[in-house]
Amino acid sequence: MSLKHPHSPMLDGEPPPPHRRPRGFGSSPSPAPAAGDPSPAPAAPAPPPRRRGGDREREREKERTKLRERHRRAITSRMLAGLRLHGNFPLPARADMNDVLAALARAAGWTVHADGTTFRSSSQPLPPPPAQLPGIFHVNSVETPSFTSVLNSYAIGTPLDSQASMLHTDDSLSPSSLDSVVVAEQSIKNETYGNSDSVSSLNCLENDQLIRASAALAGDYTRTPYIPVYASLPMGIINSHCQLINPEGIRAELMHLKSLNVDGVVVDCWWGIVEAWTPHKYEWSGYRDLFGIIKEFKLKVQVVLSFHGSGEAGSGGVSLPKWVMEIAQENQDLFFTDREGRRNTECLSWGIDKERVLHGRTGIEAYFDFMRSFHMEFRNLTEEGLISSIEIGLGVSGELRYPSCPERMGWRYPGIGEFQCYDRYMQKNLRQAALSRGHLFWARGPDNAGYYNSRPHETGFFCDGGDYDSYYGRFFLNWYSGILIDHVDQVLSLATLAFDGVETVVKIPSIYWWYRTASHAAELTAGFYNPTNRDGYSPVFRMLKKHSVILKFVCYGPGFTIQENNEAFADPEGLTWQVMNAAWDHGLSVIIESALPCIDGEMYSQILDTAKPRNDPDRRHVAFFAYRQLPPFLLQRDVCFSELGNFVKCMHGEATQIMEG
Repeated sequence: MSLKHPHSPMLDGEPPPPHRRPRGFGSSPSPAPAAGDPSPAPAAPAPPPRRRGGDREREREKERTKLRERHRRAITSRMLAGLRLHGNFPLPARADMNDVLAALARAAGWTVHADGTTFRSSSQPLPPPPAQLPGIFHVNSVETPSFTSVLNSYAIGTPLDSQASMLHTDDSLSPSSLDSVVVAEQSIKNETYGNSDSVSSLNCLENDQLIRASAALAGDYTRTPYIPVYASLPMGIINSHCQLINPEGIRAELMHLKSLNVDGVVVDCWWGIVEAWTPHKYEWSGYRDLFGIIKEFKLKVQVVLSFHGSGEAGSGGVSLPKWVMEIAQENQDLFFTDREGRRNTECLSWGIDKERVLHGRTGIEAYFDFMRSFHMEFRNLTEEGLISSIEIGLGVSGELRYPSCPERMGWRYPGIGEFQCYDRYMQKNLRQAALSRGHLFWARGPDNAGYYNSRPHETGFFCDGGDYDSYYGRFFLNWYSGILIDHVDQVLSLATLAFDGVETVVKIPSIYWWYRTASHAAELTAGFYNPTNRDGYSPVFRMLKKHSVILKFVCYGPGFTIQENNEAFADPEGLTWQVMNAAWDHGLSVIIESALPCIDGEMYSQILDTAKPRNDPDRRHVAFFAYRQLPPFLLQRDVCFSELGNFVKCMHGEATQIMEG
């Protein structure tokens, strides 16, 4: 699921959502006045006064205040977890920030009274500073010019739980200055990175504050299984005319990757660039030049065939092919459509998989021709082993899911999203399914499923005991998820013919919000029929196993506070456990991809724990790891060079050096 943060406020200029009457089986029109009733109809309410600039600024300030409070709670949670983990400080069961500051101050030789009075204790000898342990960071201020410039340019997620951190204090510090040791506030701007609309982009921040603390890579991974590490190359290195931009910059970037012993790179091949202007006319020159440069550095390539658009065309983004957009001017049912009739132009609807609407071709045939052209163009590179695997884009952001949560439609985390089945072709398929079931009145989408930003309990369909578990609800959700599985089957059947034995990859999103509710509403609208009383991933994995593909799972690092998880009933760890174990149980190889750029040891530790589970009795591990980097990669050299270098060594099962923040 590309990237903006799920909690970012509504952008300036976006219209507020229209007021709508509630839907559902219980809704009814307003009663008409009785005949002969002399009382006049009530006057229409006066329109609300127009909001002025001051009101808008106050709303924005409220959002910024909420963000600051969330980050404050996140830091408190992390400090408590780290201090309790190492057992160095006695903290009460319901400790708050005051207890943490008091414990740290006392350890540094200060006296702290119950009323908060704090002073330097001259009668007590100061304890010696604890010795540095291998693999443990000293926590220093990160407010440096080089780090600030990076944070001001790129959106970075905020970690949550400290798995292995140790705070070292200086004797000259006062309790009031301890916060500057642990955290640093930086102003950052949200910038689209890569596939900005992927539910994998959901942790980027937009407003005033970024709070970051260093953490360590916990544990010894020496002699553990070797897991290759691939770094994604940034979007925009190939322009709309399929020309390679700045070859020397690419060489410098690859040289740096090579120095870190990274095994390979991930390259997106965009359908909207290669077959941009004319059907059946493919232009691969820019990718041919890029692969030639990569070959010089003896790096592997994982190719992603991207059959979707990303960002706004003309502003650094990539759209679907121009000839497809011309057809869509006459037939907008090519695109996924929501209940209100709004079209999502990021990818083609699965309803046209078998409809000859693309100049005599079906959607599946257009994908097959593109895949076959790629294989014919670069067959020698696959035979030489330069191209190690090919990922097949199966939906929005290249992920296998419906575009149920589009930010351009006004969706904001943690909204449940909306069903995307209202184009003419999907409705035709639904009608046929209802007829075959013998219930024609079921040939409709649910009318009480809420809107993009609804919560499950606000709807009649997703609430506990709601219609999602009725006879009609089970029919609709089986059909809706069945369309997704059928799309996988159709595309992968032709991919097997096109690539002739080359390893293929399919990406599954991580839709973890509302995971701790009964309906799993966000997963249902995305096409995964996975409520608490049903395993919605096994049918998908059985289809992937049928075609012998590799599963790539989008992995989110620690990014939310406990309070935020409670608000959205989110459980990213629980979803990751379910997906990876179900995939392994079906005999699939698993790849994980970071949803965010990694900037510190804590995020690396989270990924290592996922890639190499310590307590797995079967000693299972992922096939390789795809790393999302800050573009351009060279900007990270002064920020997290040692952390990344040691992370790669841990993935490779090699001995690591002591890392200092």
